[in-house]
Amino acid sequence: MRRHIAAGLMAAVVCGLAGGSAQGQEIIEQILVKVNGEILTKSDLESRQIAALRDPELGIDPSQLQTDAAMQAALRDVTPRILADAIDEMLLLQRGRELGYRVTDDQFAKTVDEIKKQNKIESQEQFESALAGEGMTLDQFRRMFERNVIVQQVVRSEVMSRIALTEQEAKEYYAANPGEFTPPPTVTLREIFIAVPAETRDGGVSFSAAADETAATRARAARDRVLKGEPFEKLVEEVSEAGSKANGGLIGPIARNELSPALQKVLEGLKQGDVSEPIRTPRGYQIIKLETASAPVPDPYDEVRDLIADKVANAKSTGERRKLIDRLRTQALIEWKNAELKKLYEEHVARQGAANGLL
Repeated sequence: MRRHIAAGLMAAVVCGLAGGSAQGQEIIEQILVKVNGEILTKSDLESRQIAALRDPELGIDPSQLQTDAAMQAALRDVTPRILADAIDEMLLLQRGRELGYRVTDDQFAKTVDEIKKQNKIESQEQFESALAGEGMTLDQFRRMFERNVIVQQVVRSEVMSRIALTEQEAKEYYAANPGEFTPPPTVTLREIFIAVPAETRDGGVSFSAAADETAATRARAARDRVLKGEPFEKLVEEVSEAGSKANGGLIGPIARNELSPALQKVLEGLKQGDVSEPIRTPRGYQIIKLETASAPVPDPYDEVRDLIADKVANAKSTGERRKLIDRLRTQALIEWKNAELKKLYEEHVARQGAANGLL
């Protein structure tokens, strides 16, 4: 119910952004912009706005959109990007049609069948009911599917085909970004743990000073025996009360960044084979032996060559896609029917160009 209320409030607010109808008149559809003769309507914009405000990736809290002012502010934040994305999509679709791309009935049917199979939907009626639950008809779903497929085909042919990675570029990227290919350093530890018996008093858990001192004394004695030459594993077997006792107290290998900050600090002062002072933990005393420690070394180039190719291709594809969009925008006839939305769009495009170093 709250979703329907929010959608109704949004529709009312959008009238303020897109221009409301004259009082006493009924307008079936309002055109906001024409792109090479194709139109984006007010209802198209509203659908995209609703989807954007429900998108969890945008981090918008629906509970904060219950007033006109809050909705207006949220819409002004998302609408410029929505307009740009919608126009860019129209341009890419038009380019796809120029190239002869289309989606056949057989392609669509196979996709629907796969979705039904993955979601254990047994009939077409159930599938259409599920779409209705998302506020979408089968015809709307097909149009969305066709848009996505054709846009992807255009990107593959007009963008990805232009991307090539030379061996020199790959090696330069590897040399300039070693951290991207360096696994976090790991350590292998052994532990001796001696618990401090807990006492329940007044409904809470506490530790007596005497019990604490007894455990601390046992921990110091165990460490002294190790320092005098007794095997650490022998002391683990004799006195440790940790679950790791069954494995000789072994912990790891484990990435350093997965350890607690306090334990990382302790390890900073240890060399391989060193044994720490007893460490007070919430449940008792822990003694740590550093068995091994790996240095942060990048993976060999040959092992990460494919990963480098992906990273460089992604970076290049962003730039090539931007060039394609800019070219299509420049060649397009974009006719605005709403001055305020035109201003929002142009300001967004200008900011986008500045961010990309194009202005």
